[in-house]
Amino acid sequence: MRHFALTLAVLAAIAGCIQTGNDGFSKKELELIRGPQDSIMRVLTVEDSLDNAVLRSISSDMSASALLSEEYEILCKRMTATVTHPSQDGVGIAGPQVGLNRRIVAVQRFDKAGFPFEVYPNIRIVWASDSLSYGSEGCLSVPGRRGEVLRSREIIIEYADMEALKDRLEDKEAIPVKRDTVSGFTAVIFQHETDHLDGILYIDRL
Repeated sequence: MRHFALTLAVLAAIAGCIQTGNDGFSKKELELIRGPQDSIMRVLTVEDSLDNAVLRSISSDMSASALLSEEYEILCKRMTATVTHPSQDGVGIAGPQVGLNRRIVAVQRFDKAGFPFEVYPNIRIVWASDSLSYGSEGCLSVPGRRGEVLRSREIIIEYADMEALKDRLEDKEAIPVKRDTVSGFTAVIFQHETDHLDGILYIDRL
């Protein structure tokens, strides 16, 4: 009975996060995003059954109104602050890892000068090369483990073009997109993080 009650609670929480229509973020999502601004976000782990339910759920796109909101800017800053915090020290993080089942990732671009962290909303991999290679991976949500994972060496990502969206005066719901070709270790990070958005963990690929 306790397990059934916990399952119902998790399903209700997930439903509260995705029932937004075109109005932006849900109340539960806003509470999460607007959490303590002087602290990093809690990273969910597979060691907790409720956390694991969120990590295993499919993430949804954000609407134009959500992307243009102040909360989106806060979310970008808090996700980046979380993944770069000394307690985490990661190279990428996805929405589900901080409790938000939305298609958003923050990735360190090792293929760019200065290795900046960049945020990609509504991201998808639209092409992946047949050329594959194994590489060692770990995950903030799977503490204390590493494994060799087979990934494509080159990918093409598609994501919301925030600059173009902000420049549009009309039709804000038609979200413009842009594409980027990525290779090497940075491509591996993108594959790892976008897996999270589909409820997949790297340990599933071992």
